[in-house]
Amino acid sequence: MSGHSKWSTIKHKKGALDKKRGKIFTKLIKEITVAAREGGPDPEMNPRLRLAVQNAKGKNMPKDTIERAIKKVAGGEAADYQEVTYEGYAPHGVAVFVECTTDNINRTVASVRSIFTKHGGALGTNGSLEFIFARKGVFSLAVPEGRDEDELTLELIDGGAEDVEVDDGRMTITCAMEDFGNMQKKLEALGLEADSAELERIPTIYKSLSDEEFQKVMKTIEALEDDDDVQKVFHNIEATDAQLQTL
Repeated sequence: MSGHSKWSTIKHKKGALDKKRGKIFTKLIKEITVAAREGGPDPEMNPRLRLAVQNAKGKNMPKDTIERAIKKVAGGEAADYQEVTYEGYAPHGVAVFVECTTDNINRTVASVRSIFTKHGGALGTNGSLEFIFARKGVFSLAVPEGRDEDELTLELIDGGAEDVEVDDGRMTITCAMEDFGNMQKKLEALGLEADSAELERIPTIYKSLSDEEFQKVMKTIEALEDDDDVQKVFHNIEATDAQLQTL
């Protein structure tokens, strides 16, 4: 299994085990709010909002909650969020890229710095991890029944996929950031709907850890993910199957 697949599995398994639905919904609402303000409240005319709504539905967010968040933006009632990113290192040299959406940057940077410091890591300068992460489009869906896997893979590659991986009944499709929209259209043409479609930061350099180191670093990752202003956390851990089983 490649490092990217292991990284995706960490993310998927952790999401499946996460009981904090309220916190997940809060992060999704922030993304819907920013997308609606940026490109307008009509998902049909706003690709980013359409994607945010699709991801919210994939996490079983009620339709009326989604519509209420969009109406707040249209009515000028939504909070004024800004998107910011932070880069740093967790213990044992693990690179960590943090994406945040906040209405108070001073609060957010202080919180993120505190988490890094408390867990033995350090917040770095923006741009310091550019050589470690590449921006990619990542689509995740259940393996479709009754479809020839090889034939489907060729179709997806024709639509711009750089990599198609199947693991534990799920299909993960990776494409260049520039081909994100084309891949969305290709999936629609194939009659497939991803339950997660996002621009993610995929490691180009991976870090292997001992079991003890892995547990320590995951505490850092989880503390960051737990912060209300943090939307996504990316890291370059290459976990073993045994380490994945501990999540």
